[in-house]
This record gives sequence, C-alpha cells and structure tokens, in this order.
Amino acid sequence: MSRQGRKPRMPSPPASASVPELAVEVPLLIRLEREVEDEFRSQMCARLGEKVAAVDASLSEQTVHCEKCHTPMASKGRRRCSFLVRFGKLELRPRTLRCGCCKQSRRPLLDRLGVETGRVSGSLARLMALLGVVVPYDLAKQLVWLFFGIEVSTMTVWRSVQRLGRAAEQYAEQQARYYGDAHQDGFASKDAPSAVVLGVDGCALGMQVRSKRRHRKANEVLEPLPPVEEGHFREVKTGVLLLPEERVETSPGRHSVVRRALVSCLGNADQIFDRLWAKLQELAWLGPNTVVVIVGDGAEWIWKRAVLFPKRCEILDFWHAVEKAWEFARLRYGQGSTVADQWAARIAKDLRAGRVEEVIERLKKLLPSIIEQVEHHKILEGLIRYYTDNRERMRYDEYLRLGYGIGSGAVESSHKQVVHARLRQAGMRWSEAGARRLLALRVLLLNGQWALLDRLRMTPLAA
Repeated sequence: MSRQGRKPRMPSPPASASVPELAVEVPLLIRLEREVEDEFRSQMCARLGEKVAAVDASLSEQTVHCEKCHTPMASKGRRRCSFLVRFGKLELRPRTLRCGCCKQSRRPLLDRLGVETGRVSGSLARLMALLGVVVPYDLAKQLVWLFFGIEVSTMTVWRSVQRLGRAAEQYAEQQARYYGDAHQDGFASKDAPSAVVLGVDGCALGMQVRSKRRHRKANEVLEPLPPVEEGHFREVKTGVLLLPEERVETSPGRHSVVRRALVSCLGNADQIFDRLWAKLQELAWLGPNTVVVIVGDGAEWIWKRAVLFPKRCEILDFWHAVEKAWEFARLRYGQGSTVADQWAARIAKDLRAGRVEEVIERLKKLLPSIIEQVEHHKILEGLIRYYTDNRERMRYDEYLRLGYGIGSGAVESSHKQVVHARLRQAGMRWSEAGARRLLALRVLLLNGQWALLDRLRMTPLAA
C-alpha cells in the first residue's frame, strides 16, 4: 500500500483513571534505621551530659576572679538550665558565681561550653544555619525535624543565621581592613601564579519598606506591604577569582575552572574591591609578577578601581560588546531579519579575531548613509564611541591565545549562585543587616570554608 493510501492511526482511548497506590508499609530497613536512631539518641544525649559533668567538676576546683575588679567570686548555688543539642534537650545545673564588690555574675560552665541558657548548642546552630542559608527559613525548620528529629521554630533558625552571619560579616570586614592597610606589598607571595582572572558584577536586591518587623497578634490579618519602589533596591556586588592555568576543556569548545574564590557585599564599589584584594592575599595568588586579568561589562566603576593592580589586563566582556552591535542591527534591519543576523555575526567574527580597528572604521563609513534617521544615527554613534573607548580592552585574539577567556560567564554564574538562588526568590525583601549576614554565610559555603564558622563566636544580635 502506498504511503498516501494508508489510513491515519487513531489514538487509543484513554484508560480510566485509578487511585494512585502506596506501599502497604514502610520498607523494613527504613524502619530499622529510624528505630536505631531513636534508641541511641537518648543514650548519646546522656553520654554528652556525662562529658559536660566532667568538665563542670574540673571547673569547680578552680578559683574564678571577677573580670572587672579581679576579686575572687563566691558561689551562689546551682540553677537548672537547658539548651538544645544535636541529640535533643540537654539539662544542666551549672554553678552561679557572684562578685561581692561589683555584683557581676558568671556561670563558668556555660562560658566554657560556649552556649547560652535557652539557646542551642554551637554544633546544632551551625547545622540549622547551613539549612537556612540554602533554603527559606520556614523550609529549613522542617528540614531540621526531618534530618535531626528536633522540633524548632522558624525564628530559632533565623536567629542562628543572623548570629553566625553577623560573625562571618565582621570577620570579612576585619580581613579586608587587615590586608587593605595602605595596600602594602608585604603580603606579596613569591609562589603566586603568573595570572589571575578577576570578574565582578552587580544586581538589584529588593529591600524592606518598613524599618521594623511587623508582628501578628493572635489571628490578626496583616495588610499587604506596599510595592517596592525604586528607592527600595540596593545593589549586591559579587566578585570571582580564578586561575587561567587551571582552566580545563570539559567538552569540545567548552571550558571550566577547577576552583574559584568568591566575595560578595551589599556595599559600594570600593568595598567589593577591598574584599577582592584581601581574598587574593589570603589565597597567596598575588605576587610581584602576577597579572590580574579584569573582565568587566564596561561599567566605569570597574575600570576606575582596576588601577589598584599595577600589573593588569583589562578585558571588555565579549558578549556585551556583541550585544551593542545587535542593538543597532535590530533597529536598522528589523528584529529577527536575516540581514541583521548576518551583519551582527560579521561584527562578532571580526571582534573575536582582534580586528576592532577595522570594525570601527567600517561603522564610521556607515554614518553618512543614515544621517537623516536620527534614532539610527544616535545608536550608531554610541556604538562607535563604545568601541573606541574600549578598543584597548578588545584584543580578543590575544586574550584567547593567553588562555584568559573573553567572557564574564564565570562571574555571572557565581552571582546567580550567591545571590539569586537564595535572596531573589519570589516576594523576598530584606533588611540591610539580614542581607549582609546571609551573603557572608553563602560566600563561606560556596568557597568551601563552612568549617571556619567553628572558630567564630556567635555574636549577640543586640550587640
């Protein structure tokens, strides 16, 4: 039978819908794992209590002096207190000491353990903060229950993130000030790489329109917040550092880096470059002969601060340069036209080959033909001026030969991971302090430095 004579195949009639089936019972291994966890959680909590009691006994033999007047402090008995640990609720009866002169009180055991009455242990706080850094606080609360079998409130997760985030933000600021002391050369490493690629980008973050948090009373229905106006946005800047010598080809024509280092801040341009400088010094990636390759999208604030690095190579992001050409092509030849595609493709090919001077001359010759088309003429003049001002940053053939790369994809990808994935979800608005603290923790996590939090003291929110 010829193809034309065949009858079209009719679709089979849909089967009647049935109730989705669930297993009759939970698999045995899952039940056994959970039984063992429940059985030994109380034992682990009891064992932890024994170890804490041993510490308490050793402290009881020591004479404690008042930090203010250095007078020996007298015991005022023991009071019951409790706090959450990874295995549940731990109850203690630590000694309370009081100075007879200045009336200061201390509880040496809690000071030694590094916890506060009614709070959570440092280990559990850091795990809760880890979840709160990755997902919204309410979801993090549910994950704490699923992972550890401990029921906490959303505010408990929020407090852990805020206190640890404040400590991480203060550490980043102190590090920037330490390494940025007159940008002295004493930190230069002799084993530094020959070149480091530096990229920086920014995006807008919606800020809260109220200075104070609203509190719902009973079943009160809160009024909707007013829309976020232009003045209620702040720019988050993210910087990325990577080594060109560690760039590998993961697939034909596609390259990736083995490692990277991130910095971010809710601040001005000077602050992000101070942190980039500090991170370079911390990693020992900046030496007397290191060339810092700065990839930017043409923003003036980037180039103005590039002078921080005496040996540098400034690169205008290739795709931003091409997008400028596309803007004129779409206006001149029409959106989606073949002529526009061919015209812009030729510009891109010539720029990639390092023929920026030829491109500028060709664009200048086009000016007289569109002098009567005011808008076209204005856009083309802007394109010529843009290429002329950045011609020294558009030697793309040379950059590719040196292995520097010509795009800002690394920093844009990093920016999405640091900011967009957590702070720019639907409807999210942030206080300045909350955004700074969460950014500091996300940078630690993405840099593989989360363990650094173990050596940072949780700071009180009221301080």
